[in-house]
Amino acid sequence: MRYIINGDFLCRNLTGIERFAYEICSRLDGLVKTGEVGIFIPANARVIPEYKNIQVFISDKQLVSFPRWIQFVYGNFLKKRKSIGIDFSNNCPIGNAGVVFVHDIYCKLYPKDFTSFRDKLVRAYSCLMYRYATRHAKLLLTVSQFSRNQIAATYRIPAEKIHVVPNGWEHFKAVMADNSILQQFPQLEDKGFYFTLGSLSLRKNLKWIADYAERHPEDTFAISGKMLSGLVPPELERLQTLPNIVLLGYVTDGQVKALMQRCRAFVLPSYYEGFGIPPLEALSCGAKIIVARAASLPEIYGDAAHYIDPDNTDVDLEELLAQPVASPERVLETYTYDNAAHQLYDLLKAYI
Repeated sequence: MRYIINGDFLCRNLTGIERFAYEICSRLDGLVKTGEVGIFIPANARVIPEYKNIQVFISDKQLVSFPRWIQFVYGNFLKKRKSIGIDFSNNCPIGNAGVVFVHDIYCKLYPKDFTSFRDKLVRAYSCLMYRYATRHAKLLLTVSQFSRNQIAATYRIPAEKIHVVPNGWEHFKAVMADNSILQQFPQLEDKGFYFTLGSLSLRKNLKWIADYAERHPEDTFAISGKMLSGLVPPELERLQTLPNIVLLGYVTDGQVKALMQRCRAFVLPSYYEGFGIPPLEALSCGAKIIVARAASLPEIYGDAAHYIDPDNTDVDLEELLAQPVASPERVLETYTYDNAAHQLYDLLKAYI
């Protein structure tokens, strides 16, 4: 078995990195030959995928901590089988770095966003992995030119050493809109609202939403997302007091699709994104998107988006939406998981 995928992403909630790994693997399965690629999965994985050509190996050990799993259980499995690892989650076994995706280097660049003891430990481990992967990976990949340039500049490595395999959106085709969310929150049924999606972490920049909503009480904002440990923004308490803010908590993919289909626009004011999948999903639903002119977002969305300054709410969203933008067709055709899987497979054949 030439390559073994780290299946630890199957133990986590299906957010951006996990979605990327799941979708790429399902498409890579149709490209590889039997015996080329396997996947090593913890015993306590939430789901065991069914593949035609990727061979599934299920560990007799459960994933208790991600560092312990990747450094010892997965790392030892690679050594025994003399295989090259493929890791989608900013990780690799020390001493055996194979194909490694470093989606972004947020932990390195924004240390002030990590305040609790636990989060400082997470940051320290993440930074160790960034540095090790950039120095030792047999094949180093990321998801945008923005991340590629940041990684190259920060770790002083040639940009040509880093290859870009971006995200996609096709998983959203199979999602059925669940309008029960509108019945659950009837204040969203009768009037237009702006919708923002993502973990309630600092980089999602809910401060922008709070400041704008406070200045524009006539506009309603629906915010979904789950709090992430110590990375919860201080604005959350203020958001809870604003009458034109609707905090949805966790929502399913079907509910997200219903909200995207009904909203005035999908808003992503993040000051840092390695890629940013939700606006792609919104475009696929026919929604308008308003994103920050920051990080990778202008690169990905080009002239198909409306842009805001992540540090300035001196803007009128209705006036902004009245300005013409390009059709999303080019963006949706460029950034697909099918394209990404083919790019990855070509790189596996060419570079290792």
